[in-house]
This record gives sequence, structure tokens and C-alpha cells, in this order.
Amino acid sequence: MSTAQDDLTGRARLRDAAIEAFAAQGFDESLRAIAARAQVTAGLVRHHFGSKQALRAECDATVLERYRRLKEESLRVNPGQVLNHLPTSRESGVLLLYILRSAREGAQAGRQFTEQLINEALALLDQAVSSGLIVPSRNEPARARYLILQSLGALVLYFALYPPKDPEDFSTVVKDYYGQIALPTLELYTEGLFADPGYLNEYLASGTAHIPPAEPAGDTVPR
Repeated sequence: MSTAQDDLTGRARLRDAAIEAFAAQGFDESLRAIAARAQVTAGLVRHHFGSKQALRAECDATVLERYRRLKEESLRVNPGQVLNHLPTSRESGVLLLYILRSAREGAQAGRQFTEQLINEALALLDQAVSSGLIVPSRNEPARARYLILQSLGALVLYFALYPPKDPEDFSTVVKDYYGQIALPTLELYTEGLFADPGYLNEYLASGTAHIPPAEPAGDTVPR
């Protein structure tokens, strides 16, 4: 007879196998394939989660929690430690591809995951502003939304044009991607792009009505 701890361990193992399966193969991956990855029977997936939809929801929540943890850790350590860890982190590769799959999926599930990702980014940016790591924004929610949408757009386009040879090789995937974007991203975020504030000054002079809202117009996604 299994104990509660055995059930928890089995559930966590299945969840982590599903996260990797969805990251590598997409959300159409079957429960049978996920069970095989976790080295358990397919019946255990339904025993622990009931449905693929419930499994996906738990995977989403876990990925967001791990994303938050990695970002919070990056706020507490020096830049050298962050840069040395990211290019070889298998976990970062799994998260990167999972987020890619969610963004590319679109529809309700993809939109809801993106909104949750934006909320996480906003909370992390608030911490970074408070600690003096980044400068404040005139509209913090709009900045958080732009940064996530910009990052997701680049991610989707990059992997559409240059799909990984082996999506299961998570460490190589993240190493190759960050190798392409690290310098221009850090340069842009640190030193800026325009040599003078002319465009921003003209934009602000046109009136605050043009400052983007925290959320786009249209249908909203429940949180």
C-alpha cells in the first residue's frame, strides 16, 4: 500500500516528466508518452491528476513558480554568478522551451499563461526597482507587459527560424539561445539605444493619454 509521501513523490515525478515532455514535444504529447518518460504506467497519470487538462494546469503553476525562483535568485547574487549559471542550466532550458510552447500555442491557455507571466514579471520588476537594480518606469505594468511580449516574440521567431536539432537537449538549447541574445540585450538594457531623449520628450509632451494602459483593450483573461 502506498503512503502519502509515495503518492507525492510519484505525482511530482509525473509532473516534472510532463513539463519536460511539453517543453520538448509540445502540448499534444500523449499521457502514455509522459508516463513512459516518468517510467510509470499511464493509469498513474489519471490516478494523480484525473485529466490532461489538470496535469497541464499544475505544470503551468510549477513552471511559473520556478521562473519566479530563478529570477528572485538572480536579484540576490552578483551578475557573474547569473551569467555563469544560465548558459549551462538544464532547468533554464526546460523553462525556456515550455514558455515558448505556451506562447506559440495561443488560445485561452496560452493567453492565460502569458498574463500570469506578466504578473510575475511585474512583481519581480517591483523588487528590482526597490533594490536599486533597475530604474523605475512611468508605467510599471505597461513596462512589464512590453518586456514579456518582446521577449516572447523574439523567442517564438527565433525558434521558428532556427529550431533546435534536439529539443530534448535542454542545456544546449538554452546555451545557443543566450549566446545569440545576451550581448545585445544587456547592451540595450544597460546603455540604452537613443543618444538623446528627444523622442521620449516629444512623446510625453503630446499628453499622458498616449501612455499605454496596463492591459490591452479587448477580451481579458481571468487571473
